Amino acid sequence: MTFTPVSAPVPPGPTAPPAPAPPRPVTLRRVLAWTADFALVLLLAWLLGGLTLRRALVHFADAADLVRSDGWELLTGRGDAVDRIEHLLWTTWRRVALLVIQAFALLVAGTFLYHWISLALFRRTPGKALAGLEVASCTRRAAAVRAAVSTTADVACFALACCLLVSGAFAAAFAVWLISVIVFWSNVLPALTASRRSMADRLAGTTVVRRSGR
Repeated sequence: MTFTPVSAPVPPGPTAPPAPAPPRPVTLRRVLAWTADFALVLLLAWLLGGLTLRRALVHFADAADLVRSDGWELLTGRGDAVDRIEHLLWTTWRRVALLVIQAFALLVAGTFLYHWISLALFRRTPGKALAGLEVASCTRRAAAVRAAVSTTADVACFALACCLLVSGAFAAAFAVWLISVIVFWSNVLPALTASRRSMADRLAGTTVVRRSGR
């Protein structure tokens, strides 16, 4: 009777530990980062608003001067003072509305440049730097996409609604305002879920993570 030697089982070698996942930022940090960034956007809006008001007052002053100069004819109904004043008031309103539209356009452009330059150069905005966050996998193209989506959700849709409102398109302004609310929350709510990725992150292929050491 022969015996076949049985080799002892070889214990499995040590397996490499899985790569640690990047730390995910807590919700409070993301809220802090967005609040700080949006506060800077509001500061830009305030500056543009003050500039627009000063420019608009010039047109209103011209209209007031004409009304004072033609006041007697306006009261008596003689001459073409009424027609001139109506034309001037309508022209003044259109010029002021154009100034408001220009201010909103500058606000949208400024907001986009703020996000894009910050992300393309530093991978974080000042708000994210304050909260100890940064954007991973942020190429220049991804920075542009993320900046465009963030600007659209935070500012652009609402600005378009305001432009339509001063243009007299009240129904369209209300519809765009509703869309702006939907777009805003569609971008924000995914960032509060387990994935911690907003709509801007998903479209740009980026992820917001905590900076090392923070």
